[in-house]
Amino acid sequence: MTDARPGTQDYAMLFLLAFLWGTSFMIIKIAVESVPPLTLTAVRLSIAAVLLCIVARASGQSLPRSGKAWVLVTLAAVFSNALPFTLISWGEEKIDSGLTAILMAVMPLTTVLLAHLLTQDEKLTARKLIGVSFGIVGLIVLIGPGKLAQLGEETVRQLAVATAAFCYGIGAIIAKHLMTENRRGTIAGIMLVASALQIPASLIVDRPWTLDPTTASIAAVLVLGIVQTALANVVMFAIIRRQGAAFFSQINLLIPMIGVFGGALILAERPSPNAYLALAIILGGILIARGRSSRAQPA
Repeated sequence: MTDARPGTQDYAMLFLLAFLWGTSFMIIKIAVESVPPLTLTAVRLSIAAVLLCIVARASGQSLPRSGKAWVLVTLAAVFSNALPFTLISWGEEKIDSGLTAILMAVMPLTTVLLAHLLTQDEKLTARKLIGVSFGIVGLIVLIGPGKLAQLGEETVRQLAVATAAFCYGIGAIIAKHLMTENRRGTIAGIMLVASALQIPASLIVDRPWTLDPTTASIAAVLVLGIVQTALANVVMFAIIRRQGAAFFSQINLLIPMIGVFGGALILAERPSPNAYLALAIILGGILIARGRSSRAQPA
């Protein structure tokens, strides 16, 4: 059951979550200076898994019990956490955090496209197709047609981040089937599986005991695990429970802007003019794709 109208507290929570996720790209940029992507993701997920298990336990909620639920939990762990976290971190080893935020802005448009392919009740309309087209044009403007043809290292890293956005789109479709009353137990299970998948990869590839991370990178990893992952998930489910998915979807308009301006203010990044143009095109595509019908989406 959602509240009839969003109140000040609901908007405060929405802006808080947008701030947490929008600044995560900047914090990842600091972390990957001396912590490799696989290890960064493994530690981040492990911290979040422990904290969210404590939250679920304190709420009287248990981990999922059925085999079907664990299949969905595993898919969500891969596509909503382990894989995109790693791709974004790997991308940010070479590209700016603000650029990453713009690339991630296409996530809601990929969700629209995937929903058409994977569901029966969310088919493409002309409006949604135009929105998706705007997103594709925005990506081409951002990366550049010439760079796409050459596929240099920086371009590959940008495409990796765009692939992470695609993974989040798949994760959003999976999440529709995980919205049960046992939400905190479910998200704790997702984090447990994601960390269990990521830790062996970190141990084999990165050999973390040989690393020499800086104090800044260690602090960034801890913040990502505690704040941008564990706390953010608690806030996210609280927003969806109170006001539903349509209200929550507005966050997609806030995150890229926070990411871009956060990188510019804190890390002194200077996005190119075509980056701002691409951001405007992609956000325009999101607004078109959402249209008025988004107000009628169920929780």
